[in-house]
Amino acid sequence: MTVDLLIRDARYVVMTDDDTGMLENASVAIDGGCIVAVGPGLDTDARDVIDGRDALVMPGLVNLHTPLPMALLRGVAEDVDLQGFLERVWAEEARLMDPRGVYVGARLGALEAVMSGTTTALDMYFPPADAHRAAVEVGLRHVTGPVFFSFPGPDGLAWEERMALAREWPATLAAIGGPAVPPALMPHAAFTVGIEHLREIADLARAQSALVHTHASENDRENADTVASTGLRPVGALDSAGLLGLGPVLGHGVRLDDGERRLLAATGTSVAHCPGSNLKLASGAADFVGYRDDGIRVGLGTDGCSSSNDLDMFAVMRLAANLSRLVRDDPASVESREVLAAATLDGARALGLGDRIGTIEPGKEADLVVLDLRAPHLVPIRDPYTAIVYAAGRSDVRDVVVAGEVVVRGRRPTRVDANAVMDEADQLVASA
Repeated sequence: MTVDLLIRDARYVVMTDDDTGMLENASVAIDGGCIVAVGPGLDTDARDVIDGRDALVMPGLVNLHTPLPMALLRGVAEDVDLQGFLERVWAEEARLMDPRGVYVGARLGALEAVMSGTTTALDMYFPPADAHRAAVEVGLRHVTGPVFFSFPGPDGLAWEERMALAREWPATLAAIGGPAVPPALMPHAAFTVGIEHLREIADLARAQSALVHTHASENDRENADTVASTGLRPVGALDSAGLLGLGPVLGHGVRLDDGERRLLAATGTSVAHCPGSNLKLASGAADFVGYRDDGIRVGLGTDGCSSSNDLDMFAVMRLAANLSRLVRDDPASVESREVLAAATLDGARALGLGDRIGTIEPGKEADLVVLDLRAPHLVPIRDPYTAIVYAAGRSDVRDVVVAGEVVVRGRRPTRVDANAVMDEADQLVASA
């Protein structure tokens, strides 16, 4: 048998699923975009080969909350809380983020993401078609959709214009193409979208079988503002509108009480934990371990470059692990394997893509990362999971495969010219 791609003789293949674990001195065979075989000594011819000696192969990272176009806003809002951040960012968005700015910013963000080992991103930004086209061009598996505000918002759309865009979104998504993703609808938050409008979104999401993604309980003031506008805390407002029963993804979820945690677990709601952004804005520390113990699915996210300053999921994994130990006052509260699962399989499951990606096993689509182990900080390796979470970094990412296509080879993107992407971003910010 001849396959499209063979990652040959990798020192480790780390698969993250509890039932599969890790292999040593193994190969991964890929054909038609999917993994067809994993194991040692594969006797397979291939049209393309990646040498895996002195390398570790792992599932691609899933960034469960990131507005990619905000790569253009890196450094705009420093030393402020969430509300101060929003004030500064919305002003700069008005200057930079027209459709061209969104396209340029999304290309820059997608490039940073794939070159640092992220293969899938859940992106909340507007206009979604420009962001999606840009991310797909770079090679990212990109989940996005229309963003909703009850007022005109930074993009200046009236409510009916938002709903019209949302009704057309599945067709728009199909026309642009790219790796398989679900349609998504993205109410910004319960304090910026009224409950009646949230109900309209819930009805449309049911009709489209769409993923719903929203911000919720990022800090105490957001909770207070939502109570002031709706009489309910964010989770209560989302539940009142019928959104929780749809298994949405909540960005942040820092300030959840016990009843809200039970409700999220009962309704299959996922939380995108963004420790870097939450720490930088002093929003608080979500109880990653406690949420998981409660039965809530928790994935990991970077948030945007305007709050976290980068899209480094390796840094997020390390922060999530160490912050959990501090929050729980227990150095054994979470294993590195669980943290890696949150950044891969659990994120995939939150997106409804767990049957496609998130592990390395036959039948899944090939979203993979190859780490170069020839670095002083990765010698010796006693446990690959610990090495990934506590020692590896984005500079160790050598090759990246998305849906069977090599989109980064030898630390260089294959679909776009990295210098051209960066130059265009610099020029747009300077000229706007």
